[in-house]
Order: sequence, then C-alpha cells, then structure tokens
Amino acid sequence: MERWGRFVARRARWVLSLGLLVVLAAGAYGTGVFGALSDGGFDDPGSESYRASQLIEDNVGRHGADVIAVYESKDMTVDDPAFRAAIADVVAALPDDAVEHVMAYGPRGTESLVSEDRHATSVVITLAGDGQDAQMEAYDEVRPTLDTEAVEDGTVDVDVAGQWAVFDDVNTNVSEDIARAEMLSMPLVLLLSLVVFGSVVAALMPVGIGVVAVFGALAVVRLMTTVTDVSVFAINIITLLGLGLAIDYALFVVSRFRDELAARGDDPDGVREAVAATMRTAGRTVLFSGITVAVALSAMLVFPQSFLRSMAYGGVAAVLVAMVAALTLLPATLAVLGRRIEAGAMPWRRRARRPSQGWARFAHAVMARPVISLVLVTGVLFGLASPFLNVAWGGVDHRVLPADAPSRVATEKLESDFGGATSQAEVFLATEDQADVASYVAALGNVDGVTQARAVAGTSDGAGSAADGGAAESGTLIDVVWDGSAQSGESRDLVRDLRGVDAPADAYIGGTSAETGDMLDTIADRLPLMIGLIVVSMLVLLFVAFGSVVLPIKAVLVNIVSITAAFGVVTWIFADGHLEGPLGFTSLGYLDGTQPILMFAILFGLSMDYEVFLLSRIREQWDATGDNEVAVATGVQKTGRIITSAALLLAVVIGAFATSGIVFMKMLGVGMLVALLLDATLVRLIMVPSTMKLLGRWNWWAPGPMLRWWERYGVREGGSDPVAADGDAGAGGGDEERSRILAR
Repeated sequence: MERWGRFVARRARWVLSLGLLVVLAAGAYGTGVFGALSDGGFDDPGSESYRASQLIEDNVGRHGADVIAVYESKDMTVDDPAFRAAIADVVAALPDDAVEHVMAYGPRGTESLVSEDRHATSVVITLAGDGQDAQMEAYDEVRPTLDTEAVEDGTVDVDVAGQWAVFDDVNTNVSEDIARAEMLSMPLVLLLSLVVFGSVVAALMPVGIGVVAVFGALAVVRLMTTVTDVSVFAINIITLLGLGLAIDYALFVVSRFRDELAARGDDPDGVREAVAATMRTAGRTVLFSGITVAVALSAMLVFPQSFLRSMAYGGVAAVLVAMVAALTLLPATLAVLGRRIEAGAMPWRRRARRPSQGWARFAHAVMARPVISLVLVTGVLFGLASPFLNVAWGGVDHRVLPADAPSRVATEKLESDFGGATSQAEVFLATEDQADVASYVAALGNVDGVTQARAVAGTSDGAGSAADGGAAESGTLIDVVWDGSAQSGESRDLVRDLRGVDAPADAYIGGTSAETGDMLDTIADRLPLMIGLIVVSMLVLLFVAFGSVVLPIKAVLVNIVSITAAFGVVTWIFADGHLEGPLGFTSLGYLDGTQPILMFAILFGLSMDYEVFLLSRIREQWDATGDNEVAVATGVQKTGRIITSAALLLAVVIGAFATSGIVFMKMLGVGMLVALLLDATLVRLIMVPSTMKLLGRWNWWAPGPMLRWWERYGVREGGSDPVAADGDAGAGGGDEERSRILAR
C-alpha cells in the first residue's frame, strides 16, 4: 500500500485525468441501466408455488386476478345501461396481446363483481406473458386503456388494484423517495462535512467520492445485466451504500492525510510522503473494510430469489467502486492539493490548540470498571433486542404504500365494498379424471377455513399449451378461496393444510399465500448458510489483518448482539405498531421477511468497517508499546472522533430513507440508523474497550503455527511514530520491539 501511495503521488495528474475519463464514461453508460433492469425476481424457481404457476401457465393458461379495475359512479348503479356501456367500452379497448382473460359484470355476470350498494363494479383482468417481467410489460400496456371517456369526463371514477398495480405504485414511490432522500441528505452531508473537516476543500472530498461511487456502480450493474437478470431493487442499495461508504472512506483517508502532513512540517517531499503513509495506514484500512463489506453483501447470493441476489450485485458494486475511488482518485487529489486541503478553513480549524484527550480519558474510565461497563451495555442491548424474540414474518402487500396511493385506495375499496378481503390458492392437479378431481375438490373444500373450492379448467379445454414446445401435461386447475389477507400467518397455515390433503395425482399449490410461505421457508433454509459464510469470512479477514484469533471471535459476537438490538427496535416499531403516527405508516403486524436479510448483511459489513478502523490503530500502538491499556486508549483517542463523525454522516444518508412513504424503505432507514448509532457509541466506545481490558494480552493470542504464518504473510499497519494516549511519544516500535512483545 505504501508503494501504491508513492506511485499515485508521483503520477497524480495522470491518475486524475484517466479517472475523470472513466467517471464520465461510467456516468454516460451507467445512467442507461434503468431500461435494462427487470421488474420481477421474487420467485424461488425450486419452490412448489413456482412449479404450480409454471404448470398452470404452460398447460391450462393463466387465470389469476392480476389487475382489478374498480369503477364507481355516485349517480348510477350497475343496472343503468350507461354504466354497463362504459364497462363494455373498457373491455373492448383492452389490447388482445396483453390480456389472457377478462371477467366483467353484465346481464349474465356474477354478482361478486358488484359492490353492496351497486354503485361500483370491478373488471378482473388476467395478464398475458410468461414470467413477471413480461406480465409487468403487459400491465404497462393495459393500464392506459382503463381510463375511458366516462372516467375522463368525471361520470365514472376508476381505481386500479392487483399485484401489478401495487408493484407499480411501489416502484414509483421508491424512485421518488430515493430522489427526495438524496435532496435531503446531500446538503446536510456537505454541511456536516464542513463542521467535521473544518475546511471547504476537505469537506468536498466525501461528496465527490460519493458521486463517483454511485456513477461507477451503476455502470458495473449495467454490465451485469448483459449476463444475468438484475432487479430494479439493486438501485436502492447502490444509492445508500455508494454514497454512505464513500463518505466513510474519504473521512478515514483525508483525516489521516492531514495528520501525516502536519507531522512533516515544511518538508519539501512532505506531501508525497504523507500520501504514501496515508495509504500504508488508512489505505490499508479502507482496503480491508471494502473487502469485508463486499464479502458480507455477497453472502446474499445464496438465496435463489433474483431480487435478493440483485441487491447483492448492487451492494458489492457500490462498495468496491467506493473503495477503488478512495484508493486512487482520492490520494491523487490529495497529492495535487497538498496543503491546499486546508483552503477555506473555518474559524475553529484556524485556531491552534492542543488536541483534546477526552476520548482517551473516557476509554480509561471505561477500562477502570470493565465488568460494570460491559454488564450495563450488554443489558441495554439485550433489552432493546427483546421484542425480536416474538417477531412474526410475512410479505409485502398494499399496506406498505402510503394511505393515498391509488392501488392501496382501490384495494381497501374492494375490501370494504365488495364483501371483505379474500385470498385464493391455485392448484394444479395432474389428472383430468372427473371422479378423482371431484373427490380432491371436495377434500380441499373440507379444510377448515376454506369458503369455496372448484375446478376451473383442464388442459382438454384448450386454454393453454406447453410454453417450452413440449407436450402439454394433462391436468386440472382448481381454485380454493378463503376469507382474510393473503399475507397473514393464518393464510399460510391454511396453505400448509391444503398441501397436507391426500391427492389422487401430483398436486402443486400456488398463489400469493403459497409464494410468501415458500419464500419464508427458503429464507429459513438458506439463512444459516448466509450467516455462516459471513462469520467465517470475517474471522479469516480479521485474523489476516490483526494476527489474533480472539479479537475476530469477540468482534463477531459483539456485532451480532448490536445488530439484534437494532432488530428488536425495528420489531417494536414496525411489527408491534408503535410510533405509527409520528413516523407515518401502517403496521403490518409483522416484518417483511426479506428486509432483515439486507439489513444484516449491510450492518455486519459496516460494523466490521468501524472495527477494522479502530483495531488498526490499537494494533499499531500495541506493536509499539506492548501496553494493552495504553494501546486501547490511544486507539479510541485517535479514532473516536472520526468513527463518530463517520457514523453521523452515514446516519444522515441512511436516515433520509426513513422519510420514505414505503414501509419497508422506512424500516430499512430507521433500523440502520439505530444500528449505526448503537455501534458508534455503546459498542465502539464501551463494549470494545471493556472487553479488551478484560482480555488483556489474550486479545492478540493465536496458536503458534497461525502466529508464525501471520508474521510472515499477514498484513499489519505501520504508522509513523505512534503517539501515546497521554500525548507523549510512544515507547518505540520496530522489529526488535515487536519480537519482544510476541515472545512475551
């Protein structure tokens, strides 16, 4: 890293020129990613519900209620010819290539499509298309045709419900929320950077690297779309992590550069030497941090759902681009600026004063009573985590949208005016034998909670054909209906009961409740693998970084406790329904099963980010003095302000997402905000010093063979003459002192 720093410093203008060209190309290419992203990706290709949907589409034809248009007139009822004519115009205008089936009220229509006061009726549309992306394209084609002349002249009002209407509103709101979050966070980040750095030029560094990270990550993701499907949800994490981590990394690098530059006084080669020393120390920390966060996010690739994998793609791209920018463009910029990094200094920066020793004194106070400190903080974290013990899981429905979102209004109107919420399972039974079908339908109808079970169509009806060109599989489509929300735990239990019914042939059960249940089962099956991969990777990386077996284990345990505390707060707020009014959301009564996975991966990586930064300075001082308490106090002294500032800046970026009108975006913002604040305060400033005080020399213990391997191949940070926590020079360093410490 030192050699790299010297290389960049010598060729700084070339590096910046080439970097600028790459960034401009990435910006031009990356902004085209939005047209290449997929809209679906929620299915598990190995699940029974996915198999059911494929068999139904290929052999019977789709029959689901993809779009439900609710037409209402204050003056007319469905019995008026003008109202029925308006509905007939809607059906006639639907594009044939985008619609599989349509069901509307007519003289011989079903009464279930009419509201209780008969002033409203619904048109149920099944979209054409094989797969979620094709169906979303069909929805985009169908939606404009639902606004007829009667709607435009105000005679009839229309509200559109259904899964694709909800998904379209979610996408629209998320895009608007991200733009608003950026508008809110960027000025605050710039203002706080000015306070933290104390000069205008230095404050611009984090924002500049953040912009580079976002543009670069968008370009990388667009390249990925040429070889695999990437969901639109990848963009969310790019904005969040690209900007957030770029701020962290810029803060680490610029702060160390200023320290190294100040230590060299008026040395003519001071700037280049400061860049080299910065890369040897803070650059190494950024490198390890980027790798650890990327590894944590890549663990989401174990899940089969495309949208989870896509967030891993986007997150890894954002982290790695931010890391590369912080290790190339940033040191090159610092080499060109040199002492002009202090240009536009604020009054508090210009005033010369002795650095405060408050962080070191606080660390000494914690280490004076390590047991009490550790017990109190652990008790607080466990108390915050306690609501998570009773957490319930579910999926996304219309209630994640703001109360005035069109599809939510339409869905609630259906539930209130058309007889309440109902749920449906679609069953593919691999036989058309009438006796077998009748007995199976009767058995399904006898399941507790089922209100209706009926055979809808068979392959002999000619409704579908094998999409892959193969022979159609003989079978029958059966609809099963019950009262209640499709996302409730009771509905998923009912699906399990349906699957427990003995069938005369192979039977596959799908539908929204089945899909949610299968998704949660898949998450439960793969989650231990994901956590195991993250934990093992972190243990290995931290050992390579610090040559200890004990510290990585301690770091993993502490991070799990702090993240669980954040999950407890999220459960208390969003599942239990507290703070609904102040935060402006409707509690679902459960947590969306996918968001904690994303939160865990991001937070584990970010926690290791701060852990690496703190332990790097502690290890540096330990190598120099061999005094555990002095090393810990010095590490806290040198990093306390920076870690707190980094957490504050990142909290502003992430906290802006808490203003979202979408519940799962708001949950992500609030949960990560709480986790960051806990990690930067209770964990880094109290738990880490107290545990390291109690462990003493055991902090740096490793078995002999592993220690010898690390001495030969491991990576250590070699700073310039570390300074003890009391402001005096350290006790020296070098190989002789390190050998003495290791021998001891």
